[in-house]
Amino acid sequence: MLYINFDDERIPERTEFLTMLIPTIVEVFGKLLRYLFLDEIQNIPNWSKWLRRIYDTENMRIVITGSSSRVSSRELPTELRGRCIEIPLFPLSFSEFIRFKNVKIELSILPYAINEKSRLLSLLLEYIEYGGMPEVVLADPAIRFDILQEYYRTVLMRDVVERFRVKNEEALKAMMRLLLNSTSYSISKMYNTLKSLNYNVGKSTLLHYLSYVESSYFLHSVPIFSYKVKDQMQYPRKVYFIDNGFITSLSTKFSKNIGRKMENLVAIELLRRYWAMDVEIFYWKDNQGREVDFVIKEGNEIKELVQVTYASGRDEVERREIKSLRKAGEELNCKRKTVITWDYEEEGEIKFIPLWKWLLEKI
Repeated sequence: MLYINFDDERIPERTEFLTMLIPTIVEVFGKLLRYLFLDEIQNIPNWSKWLRRIYDTENMRIVITGSSSRVSSRELPTELRGRCIEIPLFPLSFSEFIRFKNVKIELSILPYAINEKSRLLSLLLEYIEYGGMPEVVLADPAIRFDILQEYYRTVLMRDVVERFRVKNEEALKAMMRLLLNSTSYSISKMYNTLKSLNYNVGKSTLLHYLSYVESSYFLHSVPIFSYKVKDQMQYPRKVYFIDNGFITSLSTKFSKNIGRKMENLVAIELLRRYWAMDVEIFYWKDNQGREVDFVIKEGNEIKELVQVTYASGRDEVERREIKSLRKAGEELNCKRKTVITWDYEEEGEIKFIPLWKWLLEKI
């Protein structure tokens, strides 16, 4: 197998480099390799046409990777469609995070081992605080925020400003500050807020900016559940960031709000679990203000309703959250109702499950 990183400054960003790649491999190794790994190949002109030719003429498996959405299925060039399988790479899951920390947790003895439980909850707090970016997980705590902020600047400049040639950078940055300190957004409200702060940016431009940021995988927005497309478009969308570390290091409002960060963690885990399935994720809200954090819709059926709360006992779970679940369950004909808590568990009409247990369960 052969791995090539096209971010290497010694590699010319010219199509000729790709043209000579296969003949050079045969010349150096005396044969065609079985596996070819190409990282950030989208930097090379006509890379997709070259890849299509190699796919059609050579007997080798090719894996292309890239941090840019230009190699995602949403923006895959026409010549490669139907010939590729996309595998999105999320930040580390909680189980992966534990392995990266080189810690072994005996889950079978957790109900009886106080020390083991305390150790697990301590790891969970760290995961909630700093997120699951591999470099951040392994870094000294003193520089973790510096790394996260540098990631943020890189995404904003390379994958948004430079790629989409954004001219009003200050308006984009202001929009991002608003999103990082909000749980939801609507274009009209965002437009009015930015206008009051003397930013000259139109609603259609804000829509473009949001699509650019979402295409970079930095954030995901969740619409309200409704059978009417018009409602989904008009109501505010809830916003979640791909990694909790960004909330902690960049948000002034939610950096210490563990409830908000628990909800963000659950949102990303749901995306991780269901990305390859015919599943859509919504939130539910009625005209009396009752709300359910997540509605899991599979095909035409509502599969599950999920509420997230920072509670360690039944008495800490707010009544309105239970009422909202029951009301949504009746309206959407859904019997599977789950409340993800900090450390409270109970089976019944509504299932209460600790966050650590939910994160580690296999679906």
